[in-house]
Amino acid sequence: MSQEKKYVITYKGVKKLEEELEYLKTTKRKEITEKIKVALSFGDLSENSEYDEAKNDQAFVEGRIAQIENMLKNANVIDESELKNDVVSVGSKVMVKDYQFDEEIEFSIVGSAEADPIENKISNESPVGSALIGKKVGDEIEVNVPDGVDKYKILAIK
Repeated sequence: MSQEKKYVITYKGVKKLEEELEYLKTTKRKEITEKIKVALSFGDLSENSEYDEAKNDQAFVEGRIAQIENMLKNANVIDESELKNDVVSVGSKVMVKDYQFDEEIEFSIVGSAEADPIENKISNESPVGSALIGKKVGDEIEVNVPDGVDKYKILAIK
C-alpha cells in the first residue's frame, strides 16, 4: 500500500485552496456545463471544436478539483504563530543576501502547494528552500542551480 504524499501548508494556503475549490465546484462547473450545452446545440459532434474545448476544460477543472481535495485531505498544516525565529522552517520569512546579484531578498518558505516564485514564495522542496530549512541567521548556503552555484547568507528570520 502506497502512502499518500503529505502537503506542508500554512493556514493561509489552506484558505486559498478552499476558496479555489469552492470557485471551481460552483462557478466554473456551471460555466463549463453551459458551454457544453451551447456546443451540443450546434449538432454534429465529430467536428465541433467548441464541444471539444468545453470537454477539455471540464476535464482540467475536474482534475484540479481532485488535486485540491487530495491536497487538503493530506495537508500538514503549519501554525505560523507557533514558529520560532531562530531557525528557518516552513512558514518562515527569510531575509537573505544574494551574493550573485549583491542584493537582499526576502523569501517566504512555503509548502509546494503554495509556492509562487514571482511573489518570492519558495517551496521547502525547492533547491533554495530545502537548503534554507534548519539554518540560522548568519549561516551561508550554496545551492546548485542550472547556471552553477548560488550563494546566500541568512540575514534575518521572521
